[in-house]
Amino acid sequence: MLISRKNIVFWAMMLFSSIEMAAQGEIFRADTLSDAVFSRMQGRSYPSHCTVRRADLRLLTLTYCDFDGATQQGELVCNKAIAQDLIAIFRELYRQRYPIAQIRLIDDFDADDERSMQANNTSCFCFRAVSGSRKLSKHAQGLAIDLNPLQNPCVKRRKDGTLDVQPATARFYANRSRNFKYKITRNDLAYRLFKQRGFRWGGDWKSLKDYQHFEK
Repeated sequence: MLISRKNIVFWAMMLFSSIEMAAQGEIFRADTLSDAVFSRMQGRSYPSHCTVRRADLRLLTLTYCDFDGATQQGELVCNKAIAQDLIAIFRELYRQRYPIAQIRLIDDFDADDERSMQANNTSCFCFRAVSGSRKLSKHAQGLAIDLNPLQNPCVKRRKDGTLDVQPATARFYANRSRNFKYKITRNDLAYRLFKQRGFRWGGDWKSLKDYQHFEK
């Protein structure tokens, strides 16, 4: 079988890219939940009344660039329906050295959303209701991700005119007219990548603004 020079060049470039990625320690992978990972989640992000099947969830291993510019590896559990979307997005975020504070399973914070947000942790799956309601969050299905939540809080104006800010330590960042680093706007790389993949941004909502939040 004859192989064209063009094909040889293409596959050589693909091989070089794979070798270079491995040499740099980059990992972008989706796996089913091992017993060890599932054990970490049980009673935390995966409570006994969870209605999402374990088989529908994936553990993502993601390489990312932290706020100091160092390369790190994180873990994220999501629904299998968006696993490849997230891998593609985070691969491009890393390629462009987009800064992310940290990516850890919310179970490391006992599935406490406020604790995770205050730690500026990027997370996805957690079987819980929307704050202040009985309606299940998109996080409960593993179809939503919160990115750099400290600088991009969830902000809602109460009936008395005061602001409810989550996390509570992010009040400074609730004022989006201020200039500060790591702010997600419509010009932000993460915003553009998530929108290209069909995600909705909480910053576009009317009743509240959830600047950290992307869902599908």
